[in-house]
Amino acid sequence: MRLATPAAAVALAALAGTAQAAPPEDWRFELTPYLFGASLTGTTGTSNVRANVDMSFDDILDHLDSGFMAMFEARKGKWGFGVDGVYFKLKDERTRTWQGPGGIGTATGELQATMTQQVYQLFANYRVSDGPSSLDVVGGTRYTKLDADLELVTTSGGLLPGNTRRLSGGKEWWDAVVGVRATMPLAERWTLVSYADIGTGGSDITYQGILGVAWQASKTFAVKGGYRYFYQDYDDNGFVWDMAAHGFYLGLGIGF
Repeated sequence: MRLATPAAAVALAALAGTAQAAPPEDWRFELTPYLFGASLTGTTGTSNVRANVDMSFDDILDHLDSGFMAMFEARKGKWGFGVDGVYFKLKDERTRTWQGPGGIGTATGELQATMTQQVYQLFANYRVSDGPSSLDVVGGTRYTKLDADLELVTTSGGLLPGNTRRLSGGKEWWDAVVGVRATMPLAERWTLVSYADIGTGGSDITYQGILGVAWQASKTFAVKGGYRYFYQDYDDNGFVWDMAAHGFYLGLGIGF
């Protein structure tokens, strides 16, 4: 009995030392460059002259001057933080119809536009449910910077003297957003991913929804794809951006 007691004490001390030596959960990081094959549908304009925009993804590719899209996320335990950024510049895109000041009259013709849009979303998320499926609540802020150079040329309607006008304008604004993100396993290495958010601030309203899948190709790489719908309704001193970007996306997640 006298020998057993010191042995037990040594064993307990060893177990305690092992527990104390267990490292805390490490940070995990993922960088995901992606392509958002969006179409643009809506209304834009400056100085109270508004144009209807209906650009397919093929149109955007034909007139894309430059672009970059990526998301970065860091996670530790239940908390995650990240940024999602989209930048693109279009040149010489054309639309078919537009309206005059105050919405009076409609002209047919062409609108040649050079547009640069930047959207950056800073976010934090908290995991409220974990397991095979997960649910995160998300909060953040979305920054938008938009510059537009519009040249209107009418072929009917007579809204513009000389049948042409060139307008330029730019705006930047912030929106606060809240949302949810859910994941659910579909099969080995396959996961269903859904996301939705809504917000306001500079915009009267903005919201987006994402539905996609992720394939874990290896410990480091994950292929991601699905459909995304992103809407903004912004109007300030004659500058209008009432626009939906919608289409398929494809990206590669790089974990480290």
